Amino acid sequence: MITVHRLGHSDEPFQINPDLIVTVESTPDTVVTLATTAKVVVAESPAEVADAVRAWRVDVLSEAMRNRRGGREQEDPERGPARTGAVRDLRTRPARVEGSPATADERGR
Repeated sequence: MITVHRLGHSDEPFQINPDLIVTVESTPDTVVTLATTAKVVVAESPAEVADAVRAWRVDVLSEAMRNRRGGREQEDPERGPARTGAVRDLRTRPARVEGSPATADERGR
């Protein structure tokens, strides 16, 4: 959430979810239009709102990257670094499931 102030009420900050912001206009006051079609007039300039949204997104993404790296840093001494996600080693073939049709290599072709 980003913190903004209603125009004329600078001592009463409130939070807006940046994912709901559709537009930020300067007409001459700054009007923030939300996806809910609500319009909020704020004391901050459009540039300040954009900077706050950018900083919020950077914080969210950096936290996600920190969490992702945290899982990889754990290492199994026999297998090497832990991997996240469904990464498959393309050099090995999966075992054939019984009842599935034989591949061309297995049929000798």
